Formats: sequence, structure tokens, C-alpha cells
Amino acid sequence: MARTVIIEEHGGPEVLKIVDRDVGEPAPGEIRIRHRACGLNFIDCYQRSGLYPMQLPHALGMEAAGVIEAVGDGVTHLSVGDRAAYAAALSGAYTEARVMPAAQVCKLPDGISAEEGAAMMLKGLTVQYLFHRTTPLRAGDTILFHAAAGGVGLIACQWARSEGLRLIGTAGSDEKCALALEHGADACINYATEDWPVRVRELTDGKGVDVVMDSIGKSTFGGSLDSLKPLGMMISFGNASGAVEAFNLGILAQKGCLKVTRPTLFAHIADPAVCREMAAMLFGKVLSGDVKIRIGQRFPLEQVADAHRALEARSTTGQTVLTL
Repeated sequence: MARTVIIEEHGGPEVLKIVDRDVGEPAPGEIRIRHRACGLNFIDCYQRSGLYPMQLPHALGMEAAGVIEAVGDGVTHLSVGDRAAYAAALSGAYTEARVMPAAQVCKLPDGISAEEGAAMMLKGLTVQYLFHRTTPLRAGDTILFHAAAGGVGLIACQWARSEGLRLIGTAGSDEKCALALEHGADACINYATEDWPVRVRELTDGKGVDVVMDSIGKSTFGGSLDSLKPLGMMISFGNASGAVEAFNLGILAQKGCLKVTRPTLFAHIADPAVCREMAAMLFGKVLSGDVKIRIGQRFPLEQVADAHRALEARSTTGQTVLTL
């Protein structure tokens, strides 16, 4: 049996429940993993609230790290006793142990702790596809990155610095801006006190940025388009403020032949070989010291509702993990 966080209805953090569930044995192509830590992400809140509806009841959580306890037939890249971490489309990571498909589970290198592994997989692989699989980026290009002091943002700030990219961040307080600057942002705008699209233009001599990476969604979409230079790329990869509303495609032409894409991590890691290739690059960044995983908050599994409240209040910095 394993303590597991589930929801039986959509709603606020109060709908999160901890139940005991049978773990079972892995079928062909599956593994059983005993978790040491679980990562939290905004997508967990979307699923809990019903923004991304789920068939209920359902377990939550999409990334974790631990030790492989059993391996099903056909699994060759993992063995019993391996330390491993994953981000997976099949939710259910908020648990002590689970049986799951092995395809997106990656062997965790020595030198990266279980907490770091749990905190970095979904967020770090997201940064990998943003920087290497979405639009061409070259040293010297300028990026506008919203929520630069969050879990994805702090990894992005360091990643950009390691590759000679100029990253302009936004954050909701002076303290969060200072954190983004400490982690490699070239500049960071406090959107609570500044007109950030105007400030972006000032910071780019009126030209605008090459790429916007926007996980906020509804409240920042218009300003993000206004921050791009002609032929620039808008990457909308999240909905922290709500889903982006319908808009007239002609606006993209009016603002300089802009491009817009709405990617998801799980489309990129669907191919297991690609997933492991992306993870290898992420692990390399961490092991080299180019990217340090900052765990800003730890909550025991029993306090998962408090963890969700903190995440939704945007009171967190860096990564948040559930401890077991």
C-alpha cells in the first residue's frame, strides 16, 4: 500500500485527499518506483481545479524521483535499484510508490539528489524544449521570460546565461526580481510597479525582443505581443492567469508578422529516445554547475493542500517539493 493524493471532485486545495492505494506489480513496459520526493507544478493546480478536466477519482502529480523496485518485461534502460526521475503525462506522482510506464522514466545520475531530481524534471525539460526545440536561438538573442523567479524561470535564467542569451525577466516583487538577477537574468521588471511592455522597449532600444516565453497566459498575452520585434516568436506555454482568449490572427500581421505557438512538454517527450536525449542535456547542465536547482519550499505529503495554496498565491520562489 502507498499513501496517495487524489481528488474525487474538482475544486480548491480542500478537495485534495490522502488515501491508501495498492501498488501492485509492473506489467510489460512498466516499472515500480518508490518515491523519495515529488515535484509540484502549476499544471497540478489546473487539473485539480478542473481547468484541465480529469476523469474522477484521479491521483495528481506529474514528476517525482526515487528508486526502482521492480521492472516489467521489455524494460532495458532501467534496473532494480537504479535511482530514477521522471516527468510524465500520466498523473499520479503524489504518492509513496507507483507502477507506471517506463518510457519517460530516466536514470538519475550520481551527483543529483532525489529532491533535485523531483524538482527539475518537468521544469527543466520544459526549459530544454523552449531553448532548443521550439524556435532557433543564437547567442546574443534577447528573450522576455515571464515569472522569472518561479521554478521554470530560475532554470531558464541560468540556462540563458550559459548559452550567451540575454534574458529579460518579469516578476511580482522587487525581491523576486533580485532572485532572477542573481540567477542570470540580464534585467528583471517588477510588473506590480512598472509598465512592463514599455520597460521592455526601453531595455531593447525600442526594438523589442526576439522571443517571448510566457507561462502566465491571459493577463500577459497582449503585452507580450507588444514586446516582440518584427518576425518575433511568441511561445505561450502556460495559463497561470487563465487561458488566452480568442483573438484576430490579423493582429500578428499588424504587429510585424509575428509568430505564435502553444507547445506542451508531453508532445516533446512522447518519443522515449527523445525524452532521454533531452534529459541528458538537462542533467549535463546541472552536473556542470551551469544550472543549480533551487528548492525554495518543502512540504510533507500531508500538507499538499498548503503547497497548492502557496503555488496559486504566487508566494513561492524556485521549485517546490513534497517530501516523503
